[in-house]
Amino acid sequence: MKKEIKKGKIVVSKDGPYLVSGNLPLEKEIITTDKEGEVCCWKKGKIYPVQESYALCRCGKSKTAPYCDGSHVEDVFDGTETASRKKYLEQLDSKTKGPELELTDAQSFCANGRFCDRKEGTWNLTKNSGDPAAKKMAIRQACDCPAGRLVVWDKKTGKAIEPAFDQSLAVVDDPSAKCSGPIWVKGGVQIQAADGFEYEKRNRVTLCRCGKSCNKPFCDGTHVRIGFEASL
Repeated sequence: MKKEIKKGKIVVSKDGPYLVSGNLPLEKEIITTDKEGEVCCWKKGKIYPVQESYALCRCGKSKTAPYCDGSHVEDVFDGTETASRKKYLEQLDSKTKGPELELTDAQSFCANGRFCDRKEGTWNLTKNSGDPAAKKMAIRQACDCPAGRLVVWDKKTGKAIEPAFDQSLAVVDDPSAKCSGPIWVKGGVQIQAADGFEYEKRNRVTLCRCGKSCNKPFCDGTHVRIGFEASL
């Protein structure tokens, strides 16, 4: 039997919430740190009730976060989408090449997860990917990047090395930065703009939920700079 292809979808409503359909699971993912205080891994958190469809807050003011409670209307939220509509590979700022791996970097997608800062940094680890330990760490760090800013490629096959995700969503919590993070979209969920445009379908990307991103609907790390805390 063929595996059923899920058709989850997120529609960015005009100056309103994210309208989610397709029975997409929703949970919390927590950024954790090691003994030295460096970001190191993800920890599973709360699992939300399964729903066929639901609306997620985009303005950052909902008192029933992560769900929308209509606060965007009262506060007159400006949710104008400003993100580029080019594909990921058309937005690259740099490529880092090493013996075994190549790393592509599109900074506009950065959600300030900070996994790339660990040890020597993902860029230097890629340059040193002839060393098995460095290669392994570079792959892990790039795959832990929730926004997909960083993608690591196998130079032998020319294929991207990606984590295996089913379609799902997660609200990110970032205790070490003392803030709430973005909505982590996994597994190639289609995201549709308010005007009907369909953004490139990717394995991982993050959506703003503080309402302050300058790259809407995508997260640009502003939640860390302003210390955003979602009301729970």
